[in-house]
This record gives sequence, structure tokens and C-alpha cells, in this order.
Amino acid sequence: MRAIPFQTLAKLRANESGLALIEFAYSLPFLVLLSMSGLEIAHLAIAHMKVSQLAMLVADNASRVRASIDESDINEIFTGAELAAAGLNFKSNGKIILSDLEPNGLASPNTGQYIRWQRCYGTGSFTSSYGVTNDGKTNASLPGMGPTGNQISSMSGTAVMFVEVAYKYQPLISNDIFGARTIRYTSAFNVRERTDQTIKNAGSLPSSQTASC
Repeated sequence: MRAIPFQTLAKLRANESGLALIEFAYSLPFLVLLSMSGLEIAHLAIAHMKVSQLAMLVADNASRVRASIDESDINEIFTGAELAAAGLNFKSNGKIILSDLEPNGLASPNTGQYIRWQRCYGTGSFTSSYGVTNDGKTNASLPGMGPTGNQISSMSGTAVMFVEVAYKYQPLISNDIFGARTIRYTSAFNVRERTDQTIKNAGSLPSSQTASC
């Protein structure tokens, strides 16, 4: 076996032609991880923004229906919501709960708020965090809708459209980065110029075509 000349060893030691490639190979896993995390953060932020806007959109549109409100109006509102939620696969992983909140009209000590009706969109396995249809109708059990100490209530002779949106976050890459998450937002708008809050069904839509919860 021939010995390697000292001059050859010295040249090899001084050779840095592959140094950049080796450094890149070492740093590549960290770069990939940072890139994936950055993309997931951006995707999560966009999902939060869309769900928040979705809650405001539904509450605002429901409050703008004048004179009276019909099942067909609700269907149109939720059709708009479906378009606004494009890209989230929302229908399968989320739920919108639209509630009509009004004073129950009872004398003290039963004075309070009540939920006249609720309509829902989406097949996600979520329920209202603040009440269901007819809650508070006969007593003061419902001071309003919303987090404790910060409930929304309606004034006499009008109603509030209260919307809850819940969405099971669908990651762009993997849930392993941030873990499984549920995004929730609420929004409330007072109705405009509507004095009859009873929900109608002028088109006699069957129950399969209404947005019942």
C-alpha cells in the first residue's frame, strides 16, 4: 500500500470546494422546518380571518332583512356564507349558528332575554355555547348571549341577530405543527327596520330544504 504524499494531503486539507454543499446539507432540515412552519402560520392566520369575517357577514346580512324574515332569506344568507368560506372546506368541518335574540316581554322577576329561533349551516359537530330555541322564554334564565359578564342583549321592540361560528381547522401541512385546533368567533347585529321577528315559510319549503339546527 503506497503512502499518500504529504503535498497531496496538504492540498486536500486546503480544498474547500465542497464546503458550501456540506453546510447546506446540514442546514436543509432546519430550513425545511422553518418554511413549513411559516406556511402553516400564514394558513392559520388566513383561516382565523375568514372565520371572523364569516361571523360578521352572516349577522350583518340577517339583520338587513326588512319587514319580516323567511326561510328563503336564511337560505340565501347561508349561500353567501358558503361562497365566503371558499377554500376552508367549511361545510364538512364547521357550523354557523344564527340566533334571533329578543326580550321575553315578561314582568319581574322573570324579565330577561329569549331565543325565538335558530338556524344552522354546516355539518360540523358543534352546538351553541349560549343557548337554543326558546331558552329564556318563560323565565329570567337567559340574560343575553355571549361570554359570561359580556352578554349581548336586545332592546324592547327589536331583536339581535347573534351568530356563532365554529370551525375545525384543516391544516395546510399537518396538525403536528400546532396541534388540532378549533376556531370560534361570534358576532351580533341589531335588526334594521324589522318589526316582525317571526320566521316565515312563504314558499312552504319542506324541512329538508330549511336550515333547521
